Amino acid sequence: MAGISGTGAVTRSTLRQQIADALRDEVLAGRLQPGQEFTVKEIAEQYGVSATPVREALVDLSAQGLLEADQHRGFRVREYSAADYRAMIEARSLVSDGMFQALLDGRVPLPEPLCPQEEADTPQDPPAQPAPHPQQAPKASKAPRPAKAPHDLREARVAAALAGVRRRGEEAQRAATAGDLTVLIGYDLRFWRELSGLFGNPHLADFLHRLRVQSWVCAVQHLRRLGDLRGLLWTGHTELVDALAKRDIAGARAIVAAYHAHALALADRLAGA
Repeated sequence: MAGISGTGAVTRSTLRQQIADALRDEVLAGRLQPGQEFTVKEIAEQYGVSATPVREALVDLSAQGLLEADQHRGFRVREYSAADYRAMIEARSLVSDGMFQALLDGRVPLPEPLCPQEEADTPQDPPAQPAPHPQQAPKASKAPRPAKAPHDLREARVAAALAGVRRRGEEAQRAATAGDLTVLIGYDLRFWRELSGLFGNPHLADFLHRLRVQSWVCAVQHLRRLGDLRGLLWTGHTELVDALAKRDIAGARAIVAAYHAHALALADRLAGA
């Protein structure tokens, strides 16, 4: 099938998700063009699988706004306008700003690790030591190290989680500076997904991730027409993580606001182009 470059190497364990992920990547890479049509049969033959997981994957991508279903002609890649891109950014901005406002107001705690395990990590009382034998002199023992308080453990886990997010941000920032859109998209999506997960609300994280995927699907259709993208893409990933690591919520909020302002300016540029 023209436009699909998959190798067909899809395992049987999670076919539905793997096919959906593969097709999403094809759209984001620009190998599946806006308006391009295909059928369940074509995709099934491409990956060497049955029609059922393919149909389920295509329905999932349609629900996410990446594809449009046509009862008689199969599916096609959804076409977005620059106005759609602007509306997505505005929606994303409203949700993100509300999250930071809740942090500033104290309505939600500061970012926590993705999978906190308070009970498992809380220091327990040391086991009782057996009394020395009457004929044995007690041996001198080293003073036990003071156990870390739960607060310190939480802080350590937050720092470790932010360090992982920062590594993703460094790669995204490097790709953005180089104008490498394909590499940027992968790291950028992972960066924001992990960062959103730190706020402890999986529903918000999932919503923002879906909206961000749609934003990239929309933007990539226009960005790839511009050619050289160096100096055009946002590169503030590590700055944002550093602000959060310092618990500078107001500063982090300002960075995210600047990020959305950058995206809106880009949307205007794409509309003009």
